Amino acid sequence: MPMLLLFALATPSYAADFWPVGDRPAVVRPWSPPATPYGPGHRGVDLSAPIGAPVRALADGRVSFAGELAGRGVLAVELADTGDPPLRTTYEPVTATVDQGSEVRAGDLVGVLQLPTGHCPRTTPSCLHWGLLRGTTYLDPLSLLSPSARTRPPARLLPIWPFTNS
Repeated sequence: MPMLLLFALATPSYAADFWPVGDRPAVVRPWSPPATPYGPGHRGVDLSAPIGAPVRALADGRVSFAGELAGRGVLAVELADTGDPPLRTTYEPVTATVDQGSEVRAGDLVGVLQLPTGHCPRTTPSCLHWGLLRGTTYLDPLSLLSPSARTRPPARLLPIWPFTNS
């Protein structure tokens, strides 16, 4: 029974069946929490995506910030019904398509990916930095995805047989 409880806590009822960008983007830089609050680490995940790619809200919530910080577009969404303080997702670099204070639903377009700002690894031309916080504590944003979204392979189109040339 304790195992079941742990699984229920690790997979929230608001787990998304889709990613914030693309169908199943490559995680080009994983979450790496710092050992201390101000120590080195990576406080989110970087998802490979082309410049101009649509960015979607992972869950219902309210836009708590939409603007520019340190020369890059940043968007933050407080997730509904996630406790006190609520969970907050962050997306950068994005051009927001919603205003601060707007209510959003899971899957809504909230922005488009901007030109990279040097945050992405050199192996990928562009990426979305996706973060998750509760208050001031950074969490792994991949925990917001349902198990099937994390493990499902990308869809593949197969030919229809027999192929005839008419």
